[in-house]
Amino acid sequence: MTCHTPHPRPRLLSITWPIFSEHLLHASVGMLFVWLTAQISDSTAAAFGLSNQIMTFFIILFRLVGVGASVVITQYLGGGDREGAERIARASLAAGLLLGVISAAVIWLGADSLLALLKLPEDLRPEAKPYLLLLGAALIFDSLNATMASVLRANTFTRDTLLLIVAMYISSLVIGLPFMYGWFGFPNLGLVGIGIGFVASRAIAQVLYLWLWRRRLGIRPHIEDWWKIRIESLREMMHIGLPGAGENIAYRLSFTANLAIVAGFGATALATHTYILQISYFVLLCGLAIGFGTEIVVGHLIGAGQLHDANRLVRKSLRFGIAGAFCVAGIVALCGKSILGAFSSDPQVILGGAKILLILVLLEPGRTFNLVVINALRATGDARFPVMFGVFSMFFVSVGLAWLLGVHFGLGLIGVWLGFASDEWVRGIAMYVRWQRKAWVPHARKTRRRIIKQRVETFPEPAEAT
Repeated sequence: MTCHTPHPRPRLLSITWPIFSEHLLHASVGMLFVWLTAQISDSTAAAFGLSNQIMTFFIILFRLVGVGASVVITQYLGGGDREGAERIARASLAAGLLLGVISAAVIWLGADSLLALLKLPEDLRPEAKPYLLLLGAALIFDSLNATMASVLRANTFTRDTLLLIVAMYISSLVIGLPFMYGWFGFPNLGLVGIGIGFVASRAIAQVLYLWLWRRRLGIRPHIEDWWKIRIESLREMMHIGLPGAGENIAYRLSFTANLAIVAGFGATALATHTYILQISYFVLLCGLAIGFGTEIVVGHLIGAGQLHDANRLVRKSLRFGIAGAFCVAGIVALCGKSILGAFSSDPQVILGGAKILLILVLLEPGRTFNLVVINALRATGDARFPVMFGVFSMFFVSVGLAWLLGVHFGLGLIGVWLGFASDEWVRGIAMYVRWQRKAWVPHARKTRRRIIKQRVETFPEPAEAT
């Protein structure tokens, strides 16, 4: 059956609020677990935070498939080719599973080396290593779940993914907390208990994603979908996903380098950094949701050939995103000591962290600026420039200033976070200049031609009757 009917144009608000809610949930649960580990000790919280940064690196790697599949699917849907969108969705499964297995193997084989690379203090490693090994198992499910969620969001089913994430986190708490604290006769396992909850909840989420694919998309994965790498479809995804993942990997590598600098400042600085990261994620939520929502809607518009509408949407997204980030960061900075006091009673942590929260007022509008425009460029097919410029800025501006200000001039954490802020603004301005000069337009037109060509090849017009 041919299917040339364009997918209904999604509205930014209807796409964005479930994404915002989903990331708010991520941040809330992350904050909750940091608080729970902090009740044991600041050292346990530091071990938890550093181990999770390693896991986050691999989750960002999964965007290689997730981002590529999402953007290409939105373009096909915008162009009215649902068959092409389903083909990409099926092809994403084997690629996602392969990445998950490779990531788990790296952690299982190299846990000690990874913790040493990040300079985790020796006395924290016996607590962090078994937790990190469990996270390796969770990554197999996380890779598939992230891929399947990206496909659902590209099809505008953002509310369904939100509800599924709620179910996953509830199961994570219900399963993990008894093992963490030894409730109901279970062994008191601390961080390992959290890891058990993570693995079990991700497995449950995988079952729910399969159900949603059948119910919402009408896709029942075949056995070969899990193992067969489809080169042509993978090439389409990698055109977007490889630069996107490359940018995120570069960011994570630069972030890891900064984390190693912070670890060199001592356990107190590392604990403070862990708390600030969790708080800053809350501030980031508005820009993050608008950025991802913009990517989805722009992808649909490019697939439909509506370039002027895409340009207007990006400008609108920037206005709302930057204003929201500034307001939220200002409120958090004003309440800084009270917020940090909920995590730690150490005066050094509270006073030092409150100063860094003031930097967020500068950092977060720049990060939102950067997020919105980069995601829009990626959605048009202009995916290489952001990663090439990003690699330069992340290492020379972010890491370079972190070392110069934090270590050389002795500003410590403040220097590291000033480096973060400078990097976000430099990249944001560069991306906006590219958008303003319409360097993305040739990529958008090429994307539109590819979709039309694919649709014609898949559904050739019937020959006229003689």
